[in-house]
Amino acid sequence: MTADNTDSFTAVFAVPMHCSDCCNSVTTALKTLERVDNVECDLGKQLVSVTGSAPPSAVVTAIQAIGRDAIVRGTGLPNSAAVAILESHAPEDQKAPVKGLARIVAVSPTQALFDITLNGLPKGTYYPSVRVGGNIFEGAKTCGALYQELGTVEVGEDGSGQTFVKRPISITELIGRGLIVSDHASKIADNSLVGVIARSAGVWQNDKTVCSCSGKTVWEERQDQVGRGLAV
Repeated sequence: MTADNTDSFTAVFAVPMHCSDCCNSVTTALKTLERVDNVECDLGKQLVSVTGSAPPSAVVTAIQAIGRDAIVRGTGLPNSAAVAILESHAPEDQKAPVKGLARIVAVSPTQALFDITLNGLPKGTYYPSVRVGGNIFEGAKTCGALYQELGTVEVGEDGSGQTFVKRPISITELIGRGLIVSDHASKIADNSLVGVIARSAGVWQNDKTVCSCSGKTVWEERQDQVGRGLAV
């Protein structure tokens, strides 16, 4: 089941902008995307609000295409969003373990959209799924049995791929479970990607600009994640 035009939600992105021309260029780029209904730019707060049913990853990619960067700061209503950073536990990937990201937003109490992006992988078909457990001590292998399949992701020659699917599941029942990505439909290998699904902020719930744990700005944190392999 794929997302459609009725699955509208709002997402807020931090975007570095310096003047009204910056706002205009970002707005113009985003309005060319399919399934974007409205774009609002707040130059003072360096925030862009996008309403529609376009994947958040597509919004980030469109902003990057005009020479800027973007960070998702909130998606959907309070308690209606989640995220999982997908990492490889293979020894050869230790320097850049992050190979993907799953952003999840509820569009009803029993329906959720999964925006899954992969990068740095060999060309082929990959199989994402939610698992029963969230123990990633030994990578994807310790996350338990299948809980919810999430279709397939086709990774191209450039090593990247993306899917945007809807499943009959609530955010509450996802929290704490593992989300894995395997290159085999029914087998979990040592190089399968895995991340634990955690709550993320709804729209306007996250206004911090400095991380209380590391003392770094959100953009410094972003660069750290890019260095570990995160693309969008």
